[in-house]
Amino acid sequence: MKKQQPGEGVVTIKKYANRRLYNTETSSYITLEHLAAMTRAGRDFKVVDAKTDEDITHGVLTQIIMDEESRGQTMLPVSFLRQLISMYGDSMGAMVPGYLEASMNSFRRNQDQFKSAVEGAFAGSPFADIAKRNLEMFEAAASAFTPAAGAPVSPATSGAAASGPETAGGDDVAALKAELSRLQEKIDRLGK
Repeated sequence: MKKQQPGEGVVTIKKYANRRLYNTETSSYITLEHLAAMTRAGRDFKVVDAKTDEDITHGVLTQIIMDEESRGQTMLPVSFLRQLISMYGDSMGAMVPGYLEASMNSFRRNQDQFKSAVEGAFAGSPFADIAKRNLEMFEAAASAFTPAAGAPVSPATSGAAASGPETAGGDDVAALKAELSRLQEKIDRLGK
């Protein structure tokens, strides 16, 4: 039997009665923020009650979302939350989890296609660097919406928008608009 290497497979996290979380892979106590970072990195884990060995992953992930929402990272509009709550107990409620999962998978695929289209449209142009920085900002913003997310926006990356078309001369703005128009045409063709 091959011994599993750290970083492979599902990590078991034990939650104790005192609400502390213990990572069995690293033999250390962790926080919900650590679990959020693991999720963004695409690392799979299972949270179990240390006393009963009951799988409580769903509740812990829900708690992470609630914490993010309470910190001002609101991605779930009130109307969506109301609709979601109204589906509990509804005869169609059993279909909601599969629908939401399929929708998020579709969003992820569209994000990847958009990234490819942007990279292809700006390759070799004088706006390639600007497009690359803007794409990085888009990815950082969109990554909060997906299970496996990238690194947060760094101060260097967030400053990219300030060096964009707002500070360029009139000719540069016109050239950028023309390039964006060509990009839109490519995206439209991809959507057909």
